[in-house]
Amino acid sequence: MYRKEFYVFDQDRPVPTVIRNYEEKDFPGLIRIQQESFPPPFPSELWWNTEQLKNHVTLFPEGALCVEVDGEIAGSMTGLIVDFDPNHPEHTWEEITDNGYIRNHNPNGNTLYVVDIGVRPAYRKLGLGKWLMLSMYEVVVQLGLKRLLGGGRMPGYHKKADEMTAEQYLEAVVKGELKDPVITFLLRCGRTPVQVVANYLEDEESCNYAALMEWKNPFYTTKSEQGE
Repeated sequence: MYRKEFYVFDQDRPVPTVIRNYEEKDFPGLIRIQQESFPPPFPSELWWNTEQLKNHVTLFPEGALCVEVDGEIAGSMTGLIVDFDPNHPEHTWEEITDNGYIRNHNPNGNTLYVVDIGVRPAYRKLGLGKWLMLSMYEVVVQLGLKRLLGGGRMPGYHKKADEMTAEQYLEAVVKGELKDPVITFLLRCGRTPVQVVANYLEDEESCNYAALMEWKNPFYTTKSEQGE
């Protein structure tokens, strides 16, 4: 299982921090993270419930991470393993995550898929989201998977939807011409865009679009490549 102890900095003050696998005793704190991280207009029915969280810690505990700052749960990240085919990338969040219940977790898959990442607003200046992402990259390496993948919301897109397509918006963010709260964050974490997916999630701010963003395991080689 996963446990990492380190310090984050609140301005110039080092603050003891732990990233570890979350457990059943953490569920109330995890639900609070969801409520604070994804306020309306994000649909409240997409916040975690206890049954979903139980599945996370039972079916794929390695992909259930939380971060504690001074002993207080401040953020979480959840994933599952899927067998992703880059030639058929289209999917919805509901399909690929089993609506957050991850009963479709495939231990023999090639991709760690991000179900969700969230940090409580009061802790966002500490860079915890990036630390969670880097920790999940380590899980990808440890399990010998090909990539980490997830659909990034584009909450700034609704402001530009009359002027450009979702693909043009993503391109503008990647070029640095625009900033998006989620996509720019994912770029800072080392993720790269695969493509835009329509009708990914009921999400007014993103006009239901998402950008598939991946991180490729730099250590990954297939058996055929190893034999060459």
